[in-house]
Amino acid sequence: LYNIVDRIYIGHIPGSGSLALTGVGVCLPIIMVVSAFAALVGSGGAPRASIFMGKDDMDSAEKILSGCFTVQIIISAILTAVLLLFGRSMLLTFGASENTIGYAVDYMSIYAVGTIFVQMTLGMNMFITAQGFSKTSMLTVTIGAVCNIILDPIFIFGFGMGVKGAALATIISQAVSCGWVLAFLTGKKTFLRIKKEYLKPVPSIVLPCLALGLSTFVMQSSESVISVCFNSSLLKYGGDLAVGAMTILTSTMQFAMLPLQGIGQGAQPIMSYNYGARNIDRMKKTFKLHLVISLIYSTLFWLFVQLFPATFAGIFSSDPELVSFTAGALRIYCGAMFLFGIQLACQMTFVAIGYAVCSIIVAVVRKFVLLLPLIFIVPMFVSNKTMGIYMAEPIADAIAVTFTAILFSIQFKKALKKLDKA
Repeated sequence: LYNIVDRIYIGHIPGSGSLALTGVGVCLPIIMVVSAFAALVGSGGAPRASIFMGKDDMDSAEKILSGCFTVQIIISAILTAVLLLFGRSMLLTFGASENTIGYAVDYMSIYAVGTIFVQMTLGMNMFITAQGFSKTSMLTVTIGAVCNIILDPIFIFGFGMGVKGAALATIISQAVSCGWVLAFLTGKKTFLRIKKEYLKPVPSIVLPCLALGLSTFVMQSSESVISVCFNSSLLKYGGDLAVGAMTILTSTMQFAMLPLQGIGQGAQPIMSYNYGARNIDRMKKTFKLHLVISLIYSTLFWLFVQLFPATFAGIFSSDPELVSFTAGALRIYCGAMFLFGIQLACQMTFVAIGYAVCSIIVAVVRKFVLLLPLIFIVPMFVSNKTMGIYMAEPIADAIAVTFTAILFSIQFKKALKKLDKA
């Protein structure tokens, strides 16, 4: 949400909005990697903590929380150093041109400093949700988002800082959210607390968490790889206009995916807890409700995109040429979005019950086995090469959802039978 809001304001900077938007869009692969590392720890540690809570083993759950907290600090330090040292060369590799590299570097050089705030906020907030404090975890996001929405126009337009102002507003807002999360997890209201005696990472506790979070990490970090492939191919066939459109397309896709992931993160602790407590009936009911809500949402969003593509494009840019080009591409790129409810519901459920391998498989198949090759293959068979690149997304999505649904129907039944016999 932070980065989407940044792009909305940046795209409307007078005179340079389109190029600035394209430059910040090139930063997206790096931002995805930072978020993916937070998910590696949080999305793996939180379900395991929930499972142990379901077993009434609070001590083990607190060891997981504290160990994951230390791991995230270590990862944050490494990521910050890498981004500050190699940020420019990475951005050039990821699709920045001579026209957009300045904007990309301006944004990323400031964003990199706030990596630790992003890591702590995204990763540790999952442990708040895992305990059932959904309102508190929602406030974590809301507080930071409101700060960002207020600070963005002040820094971008009021102080004339442009993309630097957007990045500064983001890291300040993330710092506020980070303070909120840590205050809660060390306070009196939480069930699980970060404790000094458990801060040293123990491999037998931390490694299973990382293994479980690997599927979410692969899913999110693979978006980075895919984004690089999209940008480099689009720069070749369509130039900065096509890359700028891709920034809007991925932003719109995030509009769709973030609520779906939120629904999944809301359902995950309920499923994990009841899986640990061997409550099969509640497990089934939770999954069915999760699937129905996700499918209804993804279908409605797909319908709005198909009917009003120019409206979505206009949110991010006031450039008539970019909006017109993006509107046509958006219908193609989001062609199979209505199926996303099935994909996310199944994948999040795999994580919730500790089936890390299955979750990794469906993530890898969608991105690396299908989408990555199709980005280069599809343009070979259509006259409009640029639109051919966008067509790779819905083709890969349709095949991937079919595969995921079949695998899930088999493995979920096995998991419940195994639980029933235990």
